[in-house]
Amino acid sequence: MYRHNQKQLEFETFELPFGGKLRSDNRWVKLAKFIPWGQFEPAYSKSLTNSGLGPPAKSVRVALGALIIKERLGTSDEETVEQIRENPYLQYFLGYKAYEDEKPFDPSLFVYFRKRFGKKMLAKINESIARKALEQEKQSKDRSQTKNDDDSTPTGGGSENQGKLLLDATCTPADITFPTDLKLLNTAREKSEGIIDILHSPFKGKYPKPRTYRKLARKAFLSAAKSKRLSKSKRRKAIRKQLGYLKRNLKSITKLSQRTPLTKLSPRQYKELLVIHEVYRQQQWMYDQHENRIDDRIVSISQPHVRPIKRGKAGAATEFGAKISVSLINGISFVDRISWDAFNESGDLIDQIKAFRKRFGHYPASVHVDRIYRNQDNRRFCKKHGIRLSGPPLGRPPAAVEIQKEIKKQVRQDELDRIPIEGKFGQGKRRFSLSRIMCKLAVTSETAIAVSFIVMNLEKWLKGLSSLFFTSSLLFMVHIRVLQRRFNGLLGRLVGKYFQAKMHLSLLRG
Repeated sequence: MYRHNQKQLEFETFELPFGGKLRSDNRWVKLAKFIPWGQFEPAYSKSLTNSGLGPPAKSVRVALGALIIKERLGTSDEETVEQIRENPYLQYFLGYKAYEDEKPFDPSLFVYFRKRFGKKMLAKINESIARKALEQEKQSKDRSQTKNDDDSTPTGGGSENQGKLLLDATCTPADITFPTDLKLLNTAREKSEGIIDILHSPFKGKYPKPRTYRKLARKAFLSAAKSKRLSKSKRRKAIRKQLGYLKRNLKSITKLSQRTPLTKLSPRQYKELLVIHEVYRQQQWMYDQHENRIDDRIVSISQPHVRPIKRGKAGAATEFGAKISVSLINGISFVDRISWDAFNESGDLIDQIKAFRKRFGHYPASVHVDRIYRNQDNRRFCKKHGIRLSGPPLGRPPAAVEIQKEIKKQVRQDELDRIPIEGKFGQGKRRFSLSRIMCKLAVTSETAIAVSFIVMNLEKWLKGLSSLFFTSSLLFMVHIRVLQRRFNGLLGRLVGKYFQAKMHLSLLRG
C-alpha cells in the first residue's frame, strides 16, 4: 500500500503549536520549494511491492527528504529521527501539514529507504536537481551579464563547443577494519566456531561436540598479531595454523549439516558461511602459490562486496571500498559510475563527454583531467570533435621560446582549472560521509554515496542563491547611493537658484 506524495505546502499554512509561522527565507523552506518532488513519484512507487498488506509506505518526499536531512546534518539514523521530531522546519521539508510531536517513523526504516532508491534512480534525481540548478544559475548570470562566453553555463542549443568539463575518480572507503590475511582468517575461524555451536545445540548431551581448539587457535593468533616484528616465515607459519583450524571447522560443519539442516542458521549466518568457504579457498591458494593477490579478493566477512582499490596516494596506497567516477560542470557534480571492482577511469572519458552532449546539446570546449586520462583513444576522440584536452601536447616541444612559454602557461592554467573537482572530493570526505561509508550492504552503500553528491549539489545551489542575494542587495544599495547623490546635487542647485533669485529681487527693490 502506498499513499501519494503530499503536494508542496505554503509556509504560511503550516500549523505551529502556540501560534507563529515559518520564515520564508529558511534554508529548509528554500530547499523544499526547489526540489521537484513530483517528478520522482512514478519511479519511487514502482520500487514498492504494492501487496496491499501492512501499513502504508512512506511517500517519496519523506523517504528522500529523510536521507537528505541525515546526510546534510551528518547524524545517525536515530538522531535524524529525533531532529525531525523536534524541528518544525524539517517536518515542513518532509511535507507535513502541521507540527507533530511524535516520531515520524522508526529509525530502522532508513535501511528500506536506501534499498528503494537504487543508484540509477538517484542518478535521475540528481540529474533533475542539477539541471534545475544550472538553469537558474544561467538565468541569474544572464541578467547580471558578468560572465564571459568561454565560462558560460551550457544550457543546450547551438552546435559550438561550450563550457568546461572536469573529470576524476576516487575511492569511498567502507567501514571495515584494515584487512590482513591473518586477521581475516582469524575472523572466519571465530564465525565458523559460532556456526558449529548453533548446529550442535539440538544434540547437546547426545553426541560429543566437534573439537575446534578455539583456545589454542586464539593464542596462536594473538602471539603473531602482537609481535612487533613479524618475519615472513613466522607470518606464513601463523597463516598455516589458522588455515588448518578453519579447514577442520568447515569439515565439522559439513558433518553437522547432515544431522541439523542449515536452515537452523539465520540468513546472515548462512551468507557468512558461504563467504567463509570462499575466503578459505582464496587464502589456501595464495598460501600454496606464494602469492599476495587474487582476483575478486574478499577483505571482509561482513561486507564481501568490498574490494581493495589501488590508489597510490600518500599514506593510503590501497583503499577498501567503492570506486566512483565523477564529472563536474560549473560546480555541479554527476556520479557517472559506481563500482566495487577496480577499473581504469580513463575508459569512462568518452562516455562522460557523450553524457555532457546529451545534457546540454553540444560538446564541451575543454576537458580537464589528470595524466591517466590522456591516452591515444581519448586524444583521438577529443581531436575529432574539436575538444581541447588539458595537459601538454604530444611530441617534441616547439623551438620558439614564446610558444613554449604559452604552452607552459596553458598547462598551468589547466591544472588550476582542475582544482574544483579535487575540492569537491575533499568536501564530500570532510564535510559529508564519503570518507567512511557506514552502510553494510552494497545497494545501501551506493545509495549513501549518491545522496552525498545530491546534497552537495543542493549546497552549491543554496550558496549561489545566497551570493546572488548579496550581489543584488549590493547593487541595490549602489543604485540608491547614486540616486541619493543625484538628488543631493539637484537639491543643492535648486537651493542655489533660490538664493540667487532672492538676491536679485532684493537688489531690484533697493
